[in-house]
Amino acid sequence: MLSRLKLDSKLRREIDYKLLVSMILIVLFGILNIYLGTKSQRGFFFAKKQLIWFIISMAALYIILLWNYNIIYNYVEIFYWGSIVLLIITRFAGSVINGARGWIVLGPVSIQPSELAKTAMILMLAKKMEQVDLRINDFRNFIKVAMYAIIPMIFIVVQPDMGMTMVSFFIALGIFFAAGLDMKVIGAGLLSIIVAIALVWNSGLIKDYQKDRLVGFLNPDGDELGINLQLTQSKIGIGSGGFFGTGLDLNGEVGGYSSEFVPERQTDFIFAVIGEHWGTVGGIVLLLLYAIMIYRIIMTAKTSKDIFGSIICVGFASYFIFAILQNIGMTIGIMPITGITLPLVSYGGSSLLTTIVSIALVLNISMRKKKLKF
Repeated sequence: MLSRLKLDSKLRREIDYKLLVSMILIVLFGILNIYLGTKSQRGFFFAKKQLIWFIISMAALYIILLWNYNIIYNYVEIFYWGSIVLLIITRFAGSVINGARGWIVLGPVSIQPSELAKTAMILMLAKKMEQVDLRINDFRNFIKVAMYAIIPMIFIVVQPDMGMTMVSFFIALGIFFAAGLDMKVIGAGLLSIIVAIALVWNSGLIKDYQKDRLVGFLNPDGDELGINLQLTQSKIGIGSGGFFGTGLDLNGEVGGYSSEFVPERQTDFIFAVIGEHWGTVGGIVLLLLYAIMIYRIIMTAKTSKDIFGSIICVGFASYFIFAILQNIGMTIGIMPITGITLPLVSYGGSSLLTTIVSIALVLNISMRKKKLKF
């Protein structure tokens, strides 16, 4: 039994340690900043919970590395449709948090099914791309694959969770782009976002607070104490950090401007805490770690032994690129405010678990890109 839980030494040598170490450093940096942002009100509460989720996630990562990722191929449909069932349950029996009915609360544990659906969608698109052998410009093949991206997005948009809908859309866009879809179709897809927003603006799907966020983005200097309050506070927090930051002050009762005045500082606006305590230098270091991680994922996509593995990597790389740019961009006012968190850094158990599982799948693909003699 124990031998099954031991990773072969030859496989251990194939682990992409640059990817693994960069991920671990980002998570630990995130836990530290969650503490810095919340210590004046909640002490170690959020940081401790995130650390527990990190330990659970690393255990899941190790288990995933034990099994050849091709085994997953046979169970993708079960995982995908299971995530859709959870989205349906959430629609009718889920809990409302921050204006969206997107959570299933089980005692002290809150699960966000859209996070699971995001990973399931990537796996399903990867399998379907393999089945059509990347011949995605054939109309029938395109519809056959695209429907598996559209289905979860429909259930996510009605929660309404526009942030996760955008994430899912750009993941699918990245996958179709890498698969060689005609650029005219991709351009039409981007245009469809603008058209869709215009059509549903007064339908009730877009809530008033979401409209305020978009209006605030288009007019960042207006109503700084109203619809732009979050952005204003975030900018002040980041600006107060300067080039080198204000320092850690781990034992002080007051955590700094961000920890006192920036809303959602442990989740959506965690970068404001980073900017204040670590300054421009800290932000650059974090971006460099992200760049290493994304580069290693893309390299794994290029060297994977099959289409299934390559598309999985492309999907996760697309997620990281969009989520990082969107989250950091919204904290400094160059992107509209959404509920998209900073991957591996923001507080959130289900988000951290699914993100580390995605890294585990990439590591698995990287380890098995060539045949090993045992």
